[in-house]
Amino acid sequence: MNDHPLAQTEDEAQTEAGLHVILDDLAHLVETARAMPMSSSVLVHKADALALVDEMRRALPEQLAHADEVLAEADAVLAEANKQAEDILTTARARAIELVQKEQVAVQAESRAHAIVEDAERTAAELRVDADDYCDRRLAEFEVDLGKVMAQVHAGRAKLAQRMGELQGAEGSGE
Repeated sequence: MNDHPLAQTEDEAQTEAGLHVILDDLAHLVETARAMPMSSSVLVHKADALALVDEMRRALPEQLAHADEVLAEADAVLAEANKQAEDILTTARARAIELVQKEQVAVQAESRAHAIVEDAERTAAELRVDADDYCDRRLAEFEVDLGKVMAQVHAGRAKLAQRMGELQGAEGSGE
């Protein structure tokens, strides 16, 4: 039997159940299934297995939406970094103009303006790199999760194909 909390509402179950939990439940279902005599096959309760597959189907869009949220957050961080860089550049330009207007500090003003612009560009570049690294890490984690799901799906399909082949072979020899 499945250890899934059936008393919860469907929305609560979707919110709480991540792909890992669902996959763990599916593995548990197969691991605890009753074995067929003289075979490596097991009897799995169809409704339980299909319920877990349906849950995975519902969870995948949620996981994809989460990845989209991560990307949106990274875009927001990048936009904020660009805004800050523009603000810094605007401030630097205004300050540079003000300093240039004062004849005795013209050289100092130009030097300071360049330093502020370089600092702003360096800060913006660092923020961009950090945002890109964050997105890349999150996408890599998601890629690993999807790879695991794909491996389990392929293994399950291979097992089903093997079982179907055994059944067809048994029917062909039993006739």
